[in-house]
Amino acid sequence: MSDENKEMVHIYLFGKKYEVPSQLTIMNAMEYAGYQLVRGCGCRNGFCGACATIYRIKGQNQLKTCLACQTKVEDDMYIATLPFFPLVKQVYDIDKIKPEQQIMMQLYPEIYACVGCNACTRACPQGLKTMQYIAYAQRGEFQKCADESFDCVMCGICSSRCPAGISHPQVAELARRLNGKYIQPESKHLTERVQEIKDGKFESLIESVMNKPLDELKELYNNREIES
Repeated sequence: MSDENKEMVHIYLFGKKYEVPSQLTIMNAMEYAGYQLVRGCGCRNGFCGACATIYRIKGQNQLKTCLACQTKVEDDMYIATLPFFPLVKQVYDIDKIKPEQQIMMQLYPEIYACVGCNACTRACPQGLKTMQYIAYAQRGEFQKCADESFDCVMCGICSSRCPAGISHPQVAELARRLNGKYIQPESKHLTERVQEIKDGKFESLIESVMNKPLDELKELYNNREIES
């Protein structure tokens, strides 16, 4: 379809005006306008959190946040991207810490300065109950925090809106690590498979697969056994 048959909108990328098709995402519109995206463009499907973006609409004062890969352009949209939203990532040895409430007090004490404004939840592009999982972290309820934050893509948009300076994704990541290592029951079949890999059980099989021609690999892939 030619541009003449498309509905076009005007957007501003880093202050410069462009005309782009209205059905494009911000990410696709940037490429349409000639930008070569070499960062902030990981999965392109809202899973990696790399393309956090800020924008506002002409005539409106509100500054909005989004993921560029899942947000469509609007007419008179002013757009700017950042390489990342800064987060505080504390250093710890997962083998030396325990799933106790005091670990959050030690590593991320700012979570106890939460004012309950819920700005983090409203900003989350994944629709997560961000303030709720921070409340779980405050109480040391790491399994609940892990479950509530499971779909976090670490984009940092929630933290960009937080007046208390909380690094929500890092708090959630710590909770998931504690939950996985200390709280959830051991997955014995996974432990066994990891040991098999370490023992080199699959090296000959992997080498055989790597040496197969592309057509044969496609055939194997299309006819593989898939669990129901």
